[in-house]
Amino acid sequence: MAATPVELVGYEVRDRVAHLTLNRPPLNVLNLPMLRQMEAGLGRAAAEPGLAALLVGAEGGSFCAGVDVAEHGPEFVEEMIPLFDRVCRRLAEFPAPTVARVQGTALGGGCELVACCDFAWMASGARIGQPEIQLGVFPPVAALLLPALVGPRWAARLVLAGETVGAEQAALIGLISEAVLADSLGAAVDALLDRLRSLSAAALRATVQALRMGVAGWATRLPEVEDLYLNRLMRTDDAVEGLRSFLEKRKPIWNHRWQ
Repeated sequence: MAATPVELVGYEVRDRVAHLTLNRPPLNVLNLPMLRQMEAGLGRAAAEPGLAALLVGAEGGSFCAGVDVAEHGPEFVEEMIPLFDRVCRRLAEFPAPTVARVQGTALGGGCELVACCDFAWMASGARIGQPEIQLGVFPPVAALLLPALVGPRWAARLVLAGETVGAEQAALIGLISEAVLADSLGAAVDALLDRLRSLSAAALRATVQALRMGVAGWATRLPEVEDLYLNRLMRTDDAVEGLRSFLEKRKPIWNHRWQ
């Protein structure tokens, strides 16, 4: 008997909430099959009538440690970057309110997924950030989205300096909605979902569209940033060296040459 395929991203609808659950513990590192399942799940959820919210969560001790570094390499990156960007754009433009439930860590692509949601509740003790610069690359979605979300100074600290911050600091700068005790995370998210369920789905859909109009411009710039990443950055020696050194578990040796 053939083995049942592993569901890397769980999908179900319960009580007018669509649940999209990352299921590659312990770190839920995103790979191409997982991103394809996320894209498909977001498409299914967007077609659900009368939805009160979409909840993005994860199994295991961490939310998401980002996209698999091996899939940033030359043989995969041409597919991976546009696919990840489509997932983020579908999430950011989702027709109903979106909620991230974050435990453990949300790094790299995991942080970008959180930033694309309307609400983000995070467990105290968890950490979030964009460490890509340490590998000689940058996060395209975060580079466009975070300046409006947390302000240009904090965006520079997160994206340009590669800082990570704790849940409480993330709440102070507006990267997440609220930090709560880990034992209370589920209850806090449930309380928000109950509040959304009590409201008109039509009003929620109109309101999320209105709220996003002020920051909608970032998504239209994604093709330019993808071109910068794929056709300029990824052709530098340092981008290749940064990714290779991570996989080989050693410090990178930069040559600092830009085209």
